[in-house]
Amino acid sequence: MSVQLLIAQVLLLSLGLLGIAAVEPENIVDHGAKALLALLATLLVARLRPRTFLKIGPAVWGVTLVLLLLVFFIGEGTQESGGTRRWLDFGGPFRFQPSEMAKLGLVLMLASFFSRRGVQNKLISATGMIVVTTALVFFEPDLGTSVLMFGLGIILMYAAGVRITKIGGFMLALGLIALPFAGLYLQTHPYILERWNGYQTREEDVSVGLDQIGMAHRDLNFGGLWGLGPDAPRYEYFAERTDMIVASVGFTSGLLGVAMLMFAYWLIVATALEVAHLASRVRPMTPEIHGASILAIGAMFMVVGQAFVNLCVAAGVFPVTGVPLPLVSYGFSSMLTMSLALAVIHSAMREVRRHLPEESPDALPLSAD
Repeated sequence: MSVQLLIAQVLLLSLGLLGIAAVEPENIVDHGAKALLALLATLLVARLRPRTFLKIGPAVWGVTLVLLLLVFFIGEGTQESGGTRRWLDFGGPFRFQPSEMAKLGLVLMLASFFSRRGVQNKLISATGMIVVTTALVFFEPDLGTSVLMFGLGIILMYAAGVRITKIGGFMLALGLIALPFAGLYLQTHPYILERWNGYQTREEDVSVGLDQIGMAHRDLNFGGLWGLGPDAPRYEYFAERTDMIVASVGFTSGLLGVAMLMFAYWLIVATALEVAHLASRVRPMTPEIHGASILAIGAMFMVVGQAFVNLCVAAGVFPVTGVPLPLVSYGFSSMLTMSLALAVIHSAMREVRRHLPEESPDALPLSAD
């Protein structure tokens, strides 16, 4: 397993606990228990070999498609999501957001597909997988997650070895096909334009999302360099615990905590890139090694791509999307899925290092079998 990846996960989960302690201290025990379960899931699933992930990829992807379809019939919404249907509730702890699982399902499916079939003349099938998965999330509607899902598919294509010119043509064709339907979609879901208009005009009375950004900036400013701690006097309300949890982290632990947050995500990126680098040195390049490299890059983008969007929202660069901060925000669906993504990277790292020739130099010092 990769020590640096474990450090990143523990850092993120710990910072999430600090953030929740400031926003909703009554939920700290619940959040802590779920964080421990997520960490345990990472340790257990990381013991599997990449060939297992590649083998079960089509089945996992198929299950997530069924769950996404069920959302349209028996799905439930929340106040935070504006009443849109994004959740399945089977009672007790069996309440989750299928779109979170669908990200991992798409990673496993495309990695399995490209490792078995290669990248030559196989783009129509891969494109269909990306479009179907993205469309089911898009029509929930969940625009932020669907954009991330589409980006994830593009990254997986590139990681598999598809030429950038072919990817560009694929994106252009889909854009031209989708353009006539964009106006109808925005008319059906006016809250998207309301958020965008609020972001553009910077008028707090236009959008609740902009008000959230203002509160996030306030909390970050009050945190200062070292933070005020989770026991500092609370304001009447804090920025939202999902979209703006980084503001609570900054309030409790200051600039130091935010820097640690960024460092943890950098460790995830560095580990996945190391897997891809080492995989390129393995000769011969077997389908399993190729698949392990795709899995690592896809799982990394799942985590860091979503973190990038969330942090840009908190900074006011992007309009509010409702995308949680991976391994930090309150919510078990996202936390568990992202923890499983880290387990995939652990597995890929171990497999690639096992196949390195003996004369190859070791990987980064923080990585270990």
